[in-house]
Amino acid sequence: MKPIIALDADGVLLDYHQAYAKAWAKAFGALPAVRDPLAYWPIDRWDVRRLAGAELALFRACFDHQYWSTIPAMPGAQDACCALAAAGYELVCVSAIEAQFEAARLDNLRRCGFPIERVIATANAGGDVSPKAAALRELRPVVFVDDFLPYLRGIPVNIHAALVLREPNGSPNAGDDLAWAHSQHADLASFTTWWLNR
Repeated sequence: MKPIIALDADGVLLDYHQAYAKAWAKAFGALPAVRDPLAYWPIDRWDVRRLAGAELALFRACFDHQYWSTIPAMPGAQDACCALAAAGYELVCVSAIEAQFEAARLDNLRRCGFPIERVIATANAGGDVSPKAAALRELRPVVFVDDFLPYLRGIPVNIHAALVLREPNGSPNAGDDLAWAHSQHADLASFTTWWLNR
C-alpha cells in the first residue's frame, strides 16, 4: 500500500475566494471588487455587505452542486499533487463539506486534473477536537495539509500536521496554537518542495 497524504480542499487545493466571488455575482449580478487582497476570509477580501433574511437565503442557494463542482484550482496545486503522486503517495482529500456535496467535490478535483480519487466529507463544526480527527485516525496518513489551524487540533500526533498559512489579515493561523503545526508553508507547492527534499 502506498503511504497516504491527506489534503484539505478549500485554500489548499481549490481557490474558495474566487468561487465565493462568482457565487456573489450569480446571486446579485456583478462580481465584487477586492477590498483587501491579504484577507483570510472571503467576506473580508471582497467588497461585499453582510447579508440577512431573503438576501442571505438567495446567496446560500448559490452554494449548490454546480458551485461545489466548479471551484478553480489554487495556483501550483495541481502540479504539486502530481509531484506527490509521482513520488509514490496516494492523495486523499479530507474536506469539511456537507456529505451531499462529496461527489461534487470529487468531480471538481478530477476536472482540475488532480490525481485524487477519494474525498472524505467531515463535519465543519468547531470544538475541542478537529472535526477531521476521526477521519484521519481511520485513514492514517503520513501527512495532513490544511490551511485552518483549528482543524489540526487533536489529530493523531503521529500524523505530520502541515499548515498552509496563506493570507494573513484576520487569519486564525496565529498565536500559541501554532504549536499544533509540525511545519508551516506558504502554499501546497512550497509544502511539496519541502516534503520531497527534506
